[in-house]
Amino acid sequence: MTSSDPRGQIFMNPAAYADQEHWHAVAKDLRDNAPVLKIEEEGYTPFWAVTRYEDVFYVSRNNDKFLNTRNSVLGPDAQFEFLGSIGIEPKTLIHMDGEEHTDHRNLANAWFRPRAVAQRQEAIEQIAVEYVEKFRELGGTCDFAQDIAVPYTLRVIMSIFGVPEEDEPTMLKLTQGMFGAADPEYLGDLSDPITLLTDTIQQFDDYFASLAEDRRSHPTDDLATVIANGQVGGCPMDNHATLWYFTIVATAGHDTTSFALSGGLEALLRRPEQVAALKADPSLINNAVDEMIRWTSPVRHFLRYLTEPATLQGIEIPAGDRILLSYPSANRDERMFDDPMTFDALRPNANRMISFGGGEHFCLGSTFARRELRTILPKLFAAVDTIEIDGQPEWAQANFVGGVKHLPVAATFA
Repeated sequence: MTSSDPRGQIFMNPAAYADQEHWHAVAKDLRDNAPVLKIEEEGYTPFWAVTRYEDVFYVSRNNDKFLNTRNSVLGPDAQFEFLGSIGIEPKTLIHMDGEEHTDHRNLANAWFRPRAVAQRQEAIEQIAVEYVEKFRELGGTCDFAQDIAVPYTLRVIMSIFGVPEEDEPTMLKLTQGMFGAADPEYLGDLSDPITLLTDTIQQFDDYFASLAEDRRSHPTDDLATVIANGQVGGCPMDNHATLWYFTIVATAGHDTTSFALSGGLEALLRRPEQVAALKADPSLINNAVDEMIRWTSPVRHFLRYLTEPATLQGIEIPAGDRILLSYPSANRDERMFDDPMTFDALRPNANRMISFGGGEHFCLGSTFARRELRTILPKLFAAVDTIEIDGQPEWAQANFVGGVKHLPVAATFA
């Protein structure tokens, strides 16, 4: 099998996402001329790339016709065959459908409802203050992505989990290894992405198995206790599902939010007049955060599988085929957003972004993600007189979850 269309490389090649200008130019071409495109590439099961907002929204909402299944993330067939051969079978909320998904989601759902998240506001504020002060202590010059965004969002999710602060460096290494395995920066001494991925999964299993055992013997008021002692259908959740539940909450609850913060701040700093507007009127922050999440789209895609034939944009897709939902493309669709390639913190419909997905699989942690950004940004802007980009930002090479991994900035403080 050979490539049916070279434009499909933007979805498969992790390095393509590091060149955002080129990526979005190709995505626009697809939206305009081939919004539902079949991609056939050597080493990959064929898939249909869906790039317009209306189609991504439709598929997301109709989750009974378009299933996640166990293979909800794009990757080479050989990678999944190898993982299966060594007994690694992911079982998280993003790999489930129907009643199984609902039962597992309900296990931790109460922790992520708006009222429950609001009750943690004081703790989030304390962490935000700590990292704004860290920025000051660094003299106002730092890599905002690595020095502030990454540890700030990690501290928040780990505080919810109940993971001790001294274990956060381990969690950071593992979360970056899970979603950044294709990026050469994170490979270190390992030979290839699959080696890093399998090593990371094993370390996650070891760590969370120990944590689960502790929380069963010594339950506390944290999310780790809820997961470790969780029941599904009246029965204790099996160890396999428990360990993967820990893993997805730790990774998805961290990397996505840190990328939204670092990439969103980069976009803001390129529009100084908008920074000034937010400093003058902090009530605008909420809308600005939605625009940051639209702009960055940290989750690049999910796959859906058809239970019955479907027609999108006049293209008939057979039952059993798979569809790639491109969130970055949908969030830049001119049919939904005016002038979508311009970052606008005041955009009137920024909350229509589809970065969190839709339907039954709408992101469980969306309220936490928004609140983390809405908490630290006003404190950051109140603390600085000036803040600007001080070097070349760098985007991660990742085709599932990614964003700005390095953001050099310089600030003067009030």
